[in-house]
Amino acid sequence: MMQTARVRLSGTSPDELENITSRIKEIAERTGVNFSGPVPLPTKNLEIPVRKSPDGEGSATWEHWELRVHKRLVDLDADERTLRQLMRVQVPEDVSIEIELEN
Repeated sequence: MMQTARVRLSGTSPDELENITSRIKEIAERTGVNFSGPVPLPTKNLEIPVRKSPDGEGSATWEHWELRVHKRLVDLDADERTLRQLMRVQVPEDVSIEIELEN
């Protein structure tokens, strides 16, 4: 039985995540391994309220900053050639990628 590689992608830009998942899909099709995904996981919304006037003068008005973290999950067979090509994929700095091997 072949191992499967679970690839977890997370980042703030959904477009960059889609580009990387399409590259992973191309690699899987080229090498002929089984591929499932990308599965979109729930988006995390991090909201930070910040006081507009930091010195305490004036009325208490607040700004709300929001950071959204998007996640994708991809499963594919852990063929040696496939994983080697997967390691060469250029990943932007604001996207984190985790590759986990499972039996």
